[in-house]
Amino acid sequence: MSALPLPVRVEGRGDRARVGVLTLDPGDRPVVVIDRALVARLDATLDALPADLTGLVVVSGSPRAFVAGADLKEIHDADDAALLKYLEHAAGVFGRLSQLPYPTAAAINGAALGGGLELAMHCDGLIAAPSAGGKPYPVGLPEAGLCICPGWGGTNLMAARMSAEDAIRRTAVGRTMTFDEAGDARLFDEVCDEPERLVECASAWVAGRAAPERDGAPSQWIGRAANAGRVRSALDACRDEIGTSEQGAAVADCVAAGLDGGWDVAIARERGHLVRLRRTPAAVNAIEGFFAKTAKR
Repeated sequence: MSALPLPVRVEGRGDRARVGVLTLDPGDRPVVVIDRALVARLDATLDALPADLTGLVVVSGSPRAFVAGADLKEIHDADDAALLKYLEHAAGVFGRLSQLPYPTAAAINGAALGGGLELAMHCDGLIAAPSAGGKPYPVGLPEAGLCICPGWGGTNLMAARMSAEDAIRRTAVGRTMTFDEAGDARLFDEVCDEPERLVECASAWVAGRAAPERDGAPSQWIGRAANAGRVRSALDACRDEIGTSEQGAAVADCVAAGLDGGWDVAIARERGHLVRLRRTPAAVNAIEGFFAKTAKR
């Protein structure tokens, strides 16, 4: 059975702009989580997008979070071959999002973690707002806190959008940011102060941009000429320090792979490290501890 496309509505903005608003459906969960089902639905949605769109905004169907991350149980339970196939397939779907022939933006309304932030960073812009209730929410790549590493390009994406050294150091240990810290770090392309206007702000941002040139990689990643020099200097500054742990060494290796080999090499390197690291004793203990902790909630 083919996957059901995600909801998309089209907002007209004058004679030229027709912005699609794609809603990530949480299903029966309280928050959106990336799993095989969501990836399949996103893939089907990209097949079905109206041909006359001039921009796309990706929003969350949950008021509590943008995307809380990937389904760790799916990653934990799959054998190596199955996990590698899943990671590669999802990377291809996210890659389709990054290659749409018009500007794209993620409207971040709450926690954007791990694979959720990676999905968002495949868009051209990150437009964020405070949570509706005013409570600070986390943003970042926490994988290394479980002794694993990102698997969908995070090592090469976050460092292109903010201080490269700060991004690399955070990714190497899994230290996330609060919404305010992410704003101060200039991770976001725009901050909308009024949560109820977030989609409007993201749509306006998209509508105000020219059609981008696409080349197979996300528009903001470390391999761009504007980023490569500063990212290489940042990696040189912290590589010895972060390389003291297996996950930190993996992050450094993925950054170097992106700088030296390009986008496809970098994300393939991430997949390989993630598949390997999740079987190390440290990762097994950390992941089992995470499952035990969440089961008590």
